[in-house]
Amino acid sequence: MKLIGVDVGGTFTDLIVTDTKTKDIQIHKVPTTPKDPSIGVTDGIMALCGLANILPEKIDHVFHGTTIATNAVLEYEGANTGMITNEGFRDVLHIGRHQRPENYSIMQDIPWQSRPLVPRRNRLSVKERISPPSGKVLTPLDETGVKKAAKKFKEKGVQSIAICFLFSYIDPKHELRAKQIVLDEYPDAFVTTSTEVAPQFREFERFTTAAMNAFIGPKVRNYVQMLEKRLLDYNILADLHIMGSNGGVATAQTVADLPVITLLSGPAAGVLGGAWSAAKSKKRKIITFDIGGTSADIGIVINGRYSEATARDTWIGGYPVLVPMIDIGTIGAGGGSIAHVDSGGAFKVGPKSAGSQPGPACYNRGGDLPTVTDANLILGRLDPKNFLGGEMALDIVSANRVIGKLAKNLGISKNEAAEGVLTIMNSNMANAIRSKTVQKGLDPREFSLVAFGGAGPLHGAEVADMLKIPEVVIPPYPGITSAEGLLTTDLKYDQIKTEFQVKGTIDLARINKDFNLLSKGLLSQYKADGITPDKVKQLRFGDLRYVGQGYELRVPFPEGKLTNSCIEQVWSSFHKQHKREYGHFFADSPIEIVNIRLTGIGKMPKIGKITVNSGGSLDLALVKRAPSIFRVNGKLSTIKTSFYNRDLLPVLRSFNGPAVVLQKDTTSIIPPNWTAKVDDSANLILQKLKKKKV
Repeated sequence: MKLIGVDVGGTFTDLIVTDTKTKDIQIHKVPTTPKDPSIGVTDGIMALCGLANILPEKIDHVFHGTTIATNAVLEYEGANTGMITNEGFRDVLHIGRHQRPENYSIMQDIPWQSRPLVPRRNRLSVKERISPPSGKVLTPLDETGVKKAAKKFKEKGVQSIAICFLFSYIDPKHELRAKQIVLDEYPDAFVTTSTEVAPQFREFERFTTAAMNAFIGPKVRNYVQMLEKRLLDYNILADLHIMGSNGGVATAQTVADLPVITLLSGPAAGVLGGAWSAAKSKKRKIITFDIGGTSADIGIVINGRYSEATARDTWIGGYPVLVPMIDIGTIGAGGGSIAHVDSGGAFKVGPKSAGSQPGPACYNRGGDLPTVTDANLILGRLDPKNFLGGEMALDIVSANRVIGKLAKNLGISKNEAAEGVLTIMNSNMANAIRSKTVQKGLDPREFSLVAFGGAGPLHGAEVADMLKIPEVVIPPYPGITSAEGLLTTDLKYDQIKTEFQVKGTIDLARINKDFNLLSKGLLSQYKADGITPDKVKQLRFGDLRYVGQGYELRVPFPEGKLTNSCIEQVWSSFHKQHKREYGHFFADSPIEIVNIRLTGIGKMPKIGKITVNSGGSLDLALVKRAPSIFRVNGKLSTIKTSFYNRDLLPVLRSFNGPAVVLQKDTTSIIPPNWTAKVDDSANLILQKLKKKKV
């Protein structure tokens, strides 16, 4: 089979193609086309097919990571959205939980109030009410009221409608009926219900998740449809699957209906790609470190398992969302991050980025602001003639101009300004890693840092140094690791049901029945995708907490019919998980099962092992020796640096820094006092040299 992975970033669209039989791999990068990313995707695929000598119609699968949904939220550019909800509850989206993002700030921005996903004028209410815990109907659905609301939305030009009723997670029949009424009256509308996206308790988060699905729905659906059309226009007949936030791919139709599942599409693929590469070198505890043009994404993987975000951690753009997500930290720090002096005279880098258009000044596309890439070029850490494998020349004159202007504003030398840009950038990223490790009780010194993305290998070693991380792993194709990660995963869907059962009064028959219902729903979804039940693996989990706690921990449930002994295993697992998370547990406190979850994994074809080029030598790999600038013992020093072609580096032959390793998709920096070698899995391993004892 021939598989293509395509990841759309803020600056470049990264592509990889592999043949599962021959194991041949070809990579490519093209500039992202922000106005319509599908243009860059299809143009990139066609160029990649030419490089790999593959006919487009021979491609079997296209796996795609996209930022369409994320950007729509972050840039607040979604549809004109409406909501139908219960009488008296139209302001749930505004009130929230009286929990302020910053407890003590009186000037803070609260996104769901300053940038509502659904304006108040578009929130209409109808009579309807069911009651917990049985789902008894107290007030029947006012179908006439729903029809009137649909007509009103149609007249106002509302494009997308979210239907959110209280306690619908117990019984969704009223929401589903309201959806049908709306579609009968207004068939062109994008309509979503809260139970379709988040069938669980917590009405504010559930309503917000449904509103976000509606807000981004038309834009994502239009993109998916446009991409499918463009693929067909180019005679690319492959199945299209799109990466979800949960670490699995979904069909194009599923994503068109539930775009909210793709909010961390690209970053999730990066975590998978980084973990896959590190596993080849037998690294068990890793921090994935993905730096692109606009942002840096951080994930934690221990023994092959990535951490998943809990209900209290799933936020996008300041909005809470209740969808399964890999736990990823993101900050505005990338190769295009703009360095500036703020109104208070502070020297800052990011979060604003020059993006792909116009890009850094050294791209010579009209950019006139100093960026991280410009700073790297000034310090001699990039070869202006060997960027993108020589396909793109960097303009050092423009880089000197913008960094020189920054230096003048700061009253320091140009080299100090450039090095300052990198130090601030690296410090910001080190702090982001601390928030995912030290603040969660993990010691970063016990991990390997897997640096990838277009700019990750440029900064990996210096960030690791700040955190005392002894080792950096740079994958074979670091610039397209996210695209590579798309080819390592499976078709993955999640089902959830709220239970609210407490230890001592557990109804095992009900839990077993509910797991069976979730399984039927899951298998029907796979059947629609052409996957038979025997090819689907099902994993069970539960969200548990001590009675009285506000948030839950996810605990695995055993397979098969649950018995009393099985439940005892669950309680024990929860105590252990609580101790790992918080440092203690309460052996005698009653435990509550809040939700049960079922995750389905349908096997997909995957990328094979990367072939290691065992030839080469340091002499053959040497491109040139040129001066580069590094800070050594607190002082800026100009040091003669070796530039190597990574494709020609020998396997298991160490070389010391300072060195620069060139390849098409990125540049890797080995600073002074670091050593590097290509291991037998094609990863470039960087290690800090130990100081000699006197």
